[in-house]
Amino acid sequence: MTSVAAIDCGTNSIRLLVARTDRDTGLLTDLDRRMEIVRLGQGVDRTGRLAPEALERTFAACRAYADAIRAHGVPPERVRFVATSATRDAANRDDFTRGVREILGVTPEVVTGDEEAALSFTGATRELARDTYLVTDIGGGSTEFVLGAGGVRAARSVDIGCVRLTERHLTGDDGAVADPPSAAQAAAMTADIDAALDLAAERVPLTEAGTLVGLAGSVTTVAAIALGLTAYDPGAIHHARIGVGQVGETTDRLLAATHAERAAIPVMHPGRVDVIGAGALILRRVMERTGASEVVVSEHDILDGIAYGVADRA
Repeated sequence: MTSVAAIDCGTNSIRLLVARTDRDTGLLTDLDRRMEIVRLGQGVDRTGRLAPEALERTFAACRAYADAIRAHGVPPERVRFVATSATRDAANRDDFTRGVREILGVTPEVVTGDEEAALSFTGATRELARDTYLVTDIGGGSTEFVLGAGGVRAARSVDIGCVRLTERHLTGDDGAVADPPSAAQAAAMTADIDAALDLAAERVPLTEAGTLVGLAGSVTTVAAIALGLTAYDPGAIHHARIGVGQVGETTDRLLAATHAERAAIPVMHPGRVDVIGAGALILRRVMERTGASEVVVSEHDILDGIAYGVADRA
């Protein structure tokens, strides 16, 4: 058994996984899995910079994660920190890198979209039966598409995500988010999504997979709502199959709801209330474009892919 630690720092959230890997099966057993909504990508689409308050929120989470990693006795050489869309886009990402290194003793890797896609594919499919999968990872700033069977055949990252679309189309100059979005705003988001899908399709065949697998918080939240859960239950969500009709109905509900109505949904994380409509819309358009009748929802994603990468090298 080998213990490893993985950190995934995205546009909306930062997550930690401390896991033990079984050398016989190659699979992971969770020791500690947690998430904080820090909104690192606050304003990045508009300013091109990481905001000071967003950096401080992220560093506070890193301090807590450093304590957890030490408590589990994971040495620095078995810790990997991966940063994705918001950090790729930021002119002042050196401030972020320096702060993380001071707190955790490891240098964050700012991965490319293709590297992000490959990590997501590994995390989502390692424990699944062999098939041809299209994995879609809907993040805060970007969405990844990966096609493969046992390994990656084609991948593409595109700049649509629940935070980016919300800030671009639903947020006013005063910082207030449309409540609820107008038909014109929803149409503008849809146009952005469809343009991004056209870009993804240039490299990734979107209709050739046997199974569509959906990852990350927007997808798992839509699944929890569609399943009618009264509390967020990862066990019920992991590998649940959600039909395209259920996704469409849930998306319509979220886009028609006010902030208070979305916040009152039992499975809704407070940090997703303002951005879940955009995330759900991305998922619906992906399913419509690919012709998928259902999406297999995975709680395992890039975070698990990062941990597998560390374990495979240990």
